Amino acid sequence: MAVIHHTTLKPTKLELLASWLPSRPWYRGTGEPELVNAGGFRLDDPQGEVGIEFMVVTDTSGTHPSAYLVPLAYRGAPLDGAEDALVGTMEHGVLGRRWVYDGCHDPVLVDQLVALVEGRAEAQDQNTSDVPDREVTRSRVGDGPALAAATTSATDHRTGTELRAQDGTALLLHRALSPAVGETPVRPPEATGHVAGSWRLPDGTRARGLFAVLRPGPGSD
Repeated sequence: MAVIHHTTLKPTKLELLASWLPSRPWYRGTGEPELVNAGGFRLDDPQGEVGIEFMVVTDTSGTHPSAYLVPLAYRGAPLDGAEDALVGTMEHGVLGRRWVYDGCHDPVLVDQLVALVEGRAEAQDQNTSDVPDREVTRSRVGDGPALAAATTSATDHRTGTELRAQDGTALLLHRALSPAVGETPVRPPEATGHVAGSWRLPDGTRARGLFAVLRPGPGSD
């Protein structure tokens, strides 16, 4: 299990994201965001090399606050070929210099997200070591690999990020989050898998919604 270090970060994650988010096509704001940490969860890298965090941040700068899902991969050295996915670097009080990437472009994070959808990985608490996050739920219909993560490309759209395999299977991450109607997020009927979770609203209540949806490729049963 990954060890959560409660230490200093310079700059902080929110400071890094405040300058990076407006460059994303799914960002709904019109200027510099004012961000608060609204929740999220972690996944473990089996090799113990990459930190994997799915942050939910809320931008309160506009009239209507917007919540965003931001998968982040933390590395101790630059990831070759991922310069365009670099969010920034920070100094970690225990681990030293860390390179922070948009996790949708990091193969280790994508592998573990697919493992979560398939039920081979378990979501972990965002702030406490070795504690599962029971608010994160997932489903999968069918057998075999959900997504060939090693051959997956990531593309940002206005509504989210699509992780698409060569066979056409796609995992769509909802980057701009919407609370579900009712207490339980409903998987779309055409989907073959999903990940859902919760986050804090500005008024202190909690919302739940879909984080990711798996869709079959053309010709899939």
